[in-house]
Amino acid sequence: MDFDALGQELEAEIERLGFEFVDLERGGSKTRPVLRIRIDKPGSEPGRGVTIEDCTMVSRALEKYLEERTSVGDRYVLEVSSPGIERPLVRRRDFERFSGKEIAVKTKTPVGAHGKRVEGVLLGIQDAEGREQVRMELPTREIVEIPREEIVRANLVFRWEDEK
Repeated sequence: MDFDALGQELEAEIERLGFEFVDLERGGSKTRPVLRIRIDKPGSEPGRGVTIEDCTMVSRALEKYLEERTSVGDRYVLEVSSPGIERPLVRRRDFERFSGKEIAVKTKTPVGAHGKRVEGVLLGIQDAEGREQVRMELPTREIVEIPREEIVRANLVFRWEDEK
């Protein structure tokens, strides 16, 4: 199974259904693959996106779609969920959309003297010298630019005290 091609096909199908494809994670084994898909409503705020009913509807539609694909097999497990309140930031559009929000980033190499995990306010994403750079303001007020290819994982940060 070509995982990248499958991801592109599922993204197109999910967007055809009126939802935003956030990411696809593969787990399980070769004989029993697990496909974990996160979806959202386009333009929604964290915590105000897809519902359980939305996930159920998309899951049923994708099951029919996947049953027609022989490369997936008949023993797959499909999990469709919301991205959660600590939504992963995967695509350029995520870094643009959530500018001004607090994020956590894990990198391949240390970010200056701060280590491989930093938190701060996302200032956006820009192109510099042919590379995408994620700009953040750290709690120390220092502004850092992290090459996107250095990012292992990035996600929104949720603070309970902010919800009062």
